[in-house]
Amino acid sequence: MAVRTATELLGSILKSVPDGKCLKPVGTRLRWLIVGGVALTVASCQLLGDGPGVGTVVPGTLRPNLATDIGAREHPRVVATYGGIYKDDGAVRAVASVVGRLVAASDDPSKSYKITILNSPAINAFALPGGYLYVTRGLLALANDTSEVAAVLAHEMAHVTASHAIKRQQRAEAKQLANKILTDVVQDSEEARKALISSQLSFARFSQVQELEADAIGVKTLAKAGFDPYAASRFLKSMAAFARYQSADKSSSSAPDFLSSHPSTPERLQIAVRSARQIGAPGIGERDRDRYLSQINGMLFGDDPLEGFVRGRSFLHKALGIGFTVPQGYILENSPEAVLASNGSGTAIRFDGADVSGYSSLVDYMKSGWINGLLPESVRDTTINGLPGVTGAAITQGWSFRIAVLRIGKTGYRFIFASRSPNDTFGRDFRQTIDSFKQLTPTERARLRSLRIKVIKTKAGDTPRKLAIGMSGVEPSRRLEFFSILNDLSPNKTIPPGTAIKLVVD
Repeated sequence: MAVRTATELLGSILKSVPDGKCLKPVGTRLRWLIVGGVALTVASCQLLGDGPGVGTVVPGTLRPNLATDIGAREHPRVVATYGGIYKDDGAVRAVASVVGRLVAASDDPSKSYKITILNSPAINAFALPGGYLYVTRGLLALANDTSEVAAVLAHEMAHVTASHAIKRQQRAEAKQLANKILTDVVQDSEEARKALISSQLSFARFSQVQELEADAIGVKTLAKAGFDPYAASRFLKSMAAFARYQSADKSSSSAPDFLSSHPSTPERLQIAVRSARQIGAPGIGERDRDRYLSQINGMLFGDDPLEGFVRGRSFLHKALGIGFTVPQGYILENSPEAVLASNGSGTAIRFDGADVSGYSSLVDYMKSGWINGLLPESVRDTTINGLPGVTGAAITQGWSFRIAVLRIGKTGYRFIFASRSPNDTFGRDFRQTIDSFKQLTPTERARLRSLRIKVIKTKAGDTPRKLAIGMSGVEPSRRLEFFSILNDLSPNKTIPPGTAIKLVVD
């Protein structure tokens, strides 16, 4: 069985919210967090708009068949889950400019596609049956040339032409039925457990094989369309570097998760490089860095303003006028469901909001039944920066939780800390975080601005260290690392004059 992480356990402690809903602050209102998941097992690559060329079908017309019906049904759910469609003329052109060439070079040139740019900072791309392809603006921000974007799209087109999503759904349904039979019929619980694990491994490997197949097909399509075939391996390296940058636990094992539906990055890199070498030596094909970066100049980077901002170790929400800071060593993530944070010691944090207007006191709310394993005697009233609050503790599934709810008007802002091995540091981090929660002053709110991609040309003597100083929204100690990953440049080498590079500024 897979070991659950503290971050995963944060969701399980929420047994039931009194009115059946929990919410996360968004914009000038509070958006309910009951977000419909995608029912179909999509060929998602976890990498890891309406306008010319995007949000339109090219070429031809989608055929009215089963795959098309599934894609059309799931499309609105995908768009809603990923923050809507991102509409930016430059980003649209950057994607649209490669689609026709890839379609013509693909295994099925008659196939039609609908390409959507999603308003999400996540590095992700995936496909639905019927030719529905998706890339996030976060992925476009990480890419450094047209060939890297083409590599992603070629990979997703391969999923469609190989009908991977349909095959994966059929395999998932078969696995679900087999698992039900095992649990209903097999009397030996240990044998049933082993059979279930074997079934999980088989399905995971089935999905992994699909990913590797799409990698190989995608590289061939990329080269046939005239793009640099090594772009696939180059972008895989960038994604792996960015994933390491985002990880709070730098010392965690790099061993692959065999229950993952995606092969380990080294395995994918080997396939991508080998496929490219079969075509030719490095240096062939079009990359087009300057034109691509000029197209994404000014593009939104990171969190959408309606979702609040992550600035280093602080989360700030301009419209709601709130903010808090996590202790040193924690890395924040502004997910669609909640604001999350974790450190390298197994402690995780969840922050969201709930409607508490139906309760006469926060103590009543805390004890109303929405927390698994709550210790009633731990519940205490408190005041944080002039705001009424309540704190408490819970123990469930071998994990310890500390909970705080701070009230502003009708909203209770909730902090949940989780650790398997609570100690003095765990308690201190909890207290430090909730003590930092405050209402922003008008001046602080006015200073909060969105982060954007700014593209400049380097001058003689420019180095990554020098240019990284101008980056916003990143802790000073991590700016050089972030700049180097974002631009796929060595942090210790001088950059040739006239090189187009990306900065993140507000």
